[in-house]
Amino acid sequence: MRWGAFTSAFGAVLLATGCATVPTEKPSYQVTRSFEDFELRDYAGYVVAETEVSGTRESAGNDGFRVLAGYIFGKNRGSRKLAMTAPVAQSEGTKLAMTAPVAQSAGAGGTWTVQFMMPSQYALADLPEPLDPRVRFREVPPRRVAARTYSGGWSTSRYEEELARLRAALAREGLVAAAEPVWARFDPPFKPWFLRTNEIWIEVGGAGAAR
Repeated sequence: MRWGAFTSAFGAVLLATGCATVPTEKPSYQVTRSFEDFELRDYAGYVVAETEVSGTRESAGNDGFRVLAGYIFGKNRGSRKLAMTAPVAQSEGTKLAMTAPVAQSAGAGGTWTVQFMMPSQYALADLPEPLDPRVRFREVPPRRVAARTYSGGWSTSRYEEELARLRAALAREGLVAAAEPVWARFDPPFKPWFLRTNEIWIEVGGAGAAR
């Protein structure tokens, strides 16, 4: 299964939860400084549901999304439906040090962590218990993130191009990555590719990040 399957699944979840017509909640942050190629942001803490999957970027994104979508669509004790949030984030699971609301990083046959931010009205203790043991929860602490925004499709080549630009910009500014990149996709897949908003987030640390 490739991005066509992801498109169908994401679209079905958005329509079923009402998120295709209702504004979608996003993580709260403040911009501390703007650079030519990225923003430095301070994110507030939040809770995520996440799952680890193996495979390529495409297959892992599809598989992880289905697991988490099942949870928010009612595959939990009490059959409660939770609102869809944005973005969907994916990161390389073996080195994950930060989380995000679906994210993923490159690698053939690797392990990936796919995450949904939980709606802000839910504390960790208030979330319904998942019926699928692959779903787990995590509290993400406040953190400082370098974020590069770009529009367009979800191809691996475009992601890697934008990631290279972000890494080069961080090096120019003396900022040190404190975690693996997170790929954040904000728009439903039925939105035209040239109108989609995507971001790459890298948590940063060190003296440069405090400027």
